[in-house]
Amino acid sequence: MYNYDKLWQTMSRKGISQYTLINDYEISESLLYRLRHNQSVSMHSINRLCDILECDIGDIVTYYRE
Repeated sequence: MYNYDKLWQTMSRKGISQYTLINDYEISESLLYRLRHNQSVSMHSINRLCDILECDIGDIVTYYRE
């Protein structure tokens, strides 16, 4: 199971909103929906978010064993 709570904290710390991701970086609303609901997303999407936020994967996602 993946949890993306760290993503929202990192975005807040970096001053980047969901609006900014959608409009300035062309991140889809469906991707943000999947992240909000801790659903599966591609590593490409995670990599892109890391590039945008200038952070590591650990600043975005936490993995928990089921």
